[in-house]
Amino acid sequence: MIDWQHIDTVLLDMDGTLLDLHFDNYFWLTHLPRRYAEAHGVDLDTAHRQLAAQYRAHEGTLQWYCLEHWSDFLKIDIVKLKHEVKDKIQVRPFVSDFLQRLQALDKKLILITNAHPQSLDIKLEITSIDRWLDMVISSHEFQEPKEAQAFWHQLQQREHFDKARTLFIDDTLRVLRSAERFGIAHLLCIHQPDSRSEHRQITEYPAIDHFDEIMPPPAPEQSH
Repeated sequence: MIDWQHIDTVLLDMDGTLLDLHFDNYFWLTHLPRRYAEAHGVDLDTAHRQLAAQYRAHEGTLQWYCLEHWSDFLKIDIVKLKHEVKDKIQVRPFVSDFLQRLQALDKKLILITNAHPQSLDIKLEITSIDRWLDMVISSHEFQEPKEAQAFWHQLQQREHFDKARTLFIDDTLRVLRSAERFGIAHLLCIHQPDSRSEHRQITEYPAIDHFDEIMPPPAPEQSH
């Protein structure tokens, strides 16, 4: 599926790609509604309904990913609530082997995520996946989500990667479409970003279940 000899830079999404999306789905769809209902004295159905309307209104925007926005808007400490269920944060299968193999092949590895820096900090503290990465970038640094072309232009200005020799892996189709519009040559999606949800059949882009399917061969041992 991938000829690694033609790849210099690997851009990697975090949630649903390197990490199991179950944590995020559980937080936003189960844990937060419970805490919101308790904090505001409404029943759980009302909490779900009110939150779902706000999620739909902001999906794909920078506000959707901003913990400060949700804390202010919902009058609840989102970071504190995330810490309550952080034991659910999990690295997806074969991720560590995949990143170490790419690192050994001297590929440039850049995590690009829409996750808010406060959420990013929690996940890196739990998983330490940044030990295998050259760079970690939150779209909040650019004030543009990955869905926006402005994000990609700022990323290109900072990192000067060759679009023709770059692979981008993400679980969100609208983000992959944005990367495609920008001209990233190699795009890959994830069939099942949440291990507890149904398996999706992705047809718009090449897609994998796990990274063992695209694991590059080991770097040749250096001669002495």
